[in-house]
Amino acid sequence: MKFYSLLFTALGVMCIAGCASQGIPDFGSASDAGGSVASEGESAVAGGSEGAVGLGEGEEFNDFGQMEEAPLEMVIYFDFDQSDLRTEYSDVLQRHSANLADNRRTNIRLEGHADERGSREYNIGLGERRSQAVRRLLLVQGVSADQIATVSFGEERPAALGSDEESWQLNRRVEIKYLD
Repeated sequence: MKFYSLLFTALGVMCIAGCASQGIPDFGSASDAGGSVASEGESAVAGGSEGAVGLGEGEEFNDFGQMEEAPLEMVIYFDFDQSDLRTEYSDVLQRHSANLADNRRTNIRLEGHADERGSREYNIGLGERRSQAVRRLLLVQGVSADQIATVSFGEERPAALGSDEESWQLNRRVEIKYLD
């Protein structure tokens, strides 16, 4: 009986060791690429053709060879003392809207924030106006009101500590939190 338990233990160790020694192939080496590797100044695109369409910024392929979009931005930034949405976030919010419209059981919380300038009460109101601006746009784009909750933290939860413009810019925001 002792012999069999030692035998099974030894087999288990060998299996684990064998699995661990399997390396990940280096597809960039000359031996794996059929002996041809693009040198400096040559095109690394298949066939070496100039002007071939490649991946754009924020695009990648998934395990099935299909192109995926970059992860959604979860923070919307605002200008000083403003609750108007910047046009640079229209695509981001449209992608969130499409995601939420396709997944009606998914809920989000919009957390409004402000920098430290202004009174506590004013910053709570400003954070609320910012989260409501994002909410209104999502509603217009087809998201159900039941899927969106809003809250304002004002200046109470800064993303960056400091009393300089760089810190203040990071603190003027709405964070989009997926709850489900």
